[in-house]
Amino acid sequence: MSTAEPLTTADPLSAPDLGVVGLSKQFADHRAVDDLSFSVDRGSFFSILGPSGCGKTTLLRMIAGFTLPDGGNILIGGRSMQGVAPNRRPVNMVFQHLALFPMMNVGENVEFGLARRGVQRGECRRRADAMLQRVGLAGASHKRIDELSGGQRQRVAIARSLVLEPTLLLLDEPLGALDLKLREHMKIELKQLQASFGTTFVYITHDQSEALVLSDHVAVMNRGRFEQRGTPQELYYEPATAFVAGFVGANNHIVGRLTGVDGAIAEIETDAGWRVHARKSGTMTVGGSVEAFVRPEVVSVEREAALLPQDHVRYAGEVQSLLFDGANSAVLLTEERSHFNIRVALPQTGRLASLEVGERVSFSYDPRRAICFASDGAATSATGSSMPASSHG
Repeated sequence: MSTAEPLTTADPLSAPDLGVVGLSKQFADHRAVDDLSFSVDRGSFFSILGPSGCGKTTLLRMIAGFTLPDGGNILIGGRSMQGVAPNRRPVNMVFQHLALFPMMNVGENVEFGLARRGVQRGECRRRADAMLQRVGLAGASHKRIDELSGGQRQRVAIARSLVLEPTLLLLDEPLGALDLKLREHMKIELKQLQASFGTTFVYITHDQSEALVLSDHVAVMNRGRFEQRGTPQELYYEPATAFVAGFVGANNHIVGRLTGVDGAIAEIETDAGWRVHARKSGTMTVGGSVEAFVRPEVVSVEREAALLPQDHVRYAGEVQSLLFDGANSAVLLTEERSHFNIRVALPQTGRLASLEVGERVSFSYDPRRAICFASDGAATSATGSSMPASSHG
């Protein structure tokens, strides 16, 4: 890369906080980041979601300056980062394991970056105390790191970064080391902290729940590129590719061949002879391989077929297992003819709470709320099989 004087946009005040133009990085024969271009608006919470090995950590390290790109440019606040060392970039990074200094107390950890910048000791303490108060740790400056809970340590790491007033805060799977209950709590805290500070957060994760809950916009990354970028709602309800449909949210993944099209609705037949219907997306050919996705919450299940909507195709099934999880409870059905397993979200009224394994039921769904793509094999790698995708893809 060039070490020349960094370029600046004509009007940095109107520039996005992060601009990435044609960025690429190759490791031996593996292209980790492939000609990637995007921007992140000021004050937004932007997440990059993807499976392990998709290139998201490499991308974050290039933004931070720890890894040099093979090509392209990174602009932060309208200023090119070509030739700018990591410690000179207006960026701070929070890692999964936080990297707090155990020999320092909380206040000293937060003051550390300020002291390195030559800020006087009294001013360091004042800023650190003010920042700890803002993250809900007022009066904790004298505590040792090993006296803190996991959530408190997380807030110290964020305070240590935000006290330096970076243009960007980069977060690399920061909740991955926390237990489930604390992780759910910290999602809310992170979202509230970002809204309070107005600092631009760029967050990477393989957990789709984190990305959907936290973000203003999400990019789904696969094989070094963004498959789709949009709001959480757009990614969930209008996936642009089979990979996104399989990776974002739980989904019943049905593979088969296209047997016909009626307007916007495709008919798919599986190898076992089960015929299903879904809204088609993109170009596909009758007889070609296709992949359909049906979310558990769009499927209705009843003990009596007559109770299902009359204008939907109705199927017979048998209860294979009951998946109790409070408001997120579901039932796993086996379709009668094909023996395909399909997950169905149970109504929160508790009306079907008495279902039993082995019981015969009927189910249906609105095909307009399912989606179908021509098969390219990508979704199979995301979901693994015909079973629903997990929150980790």
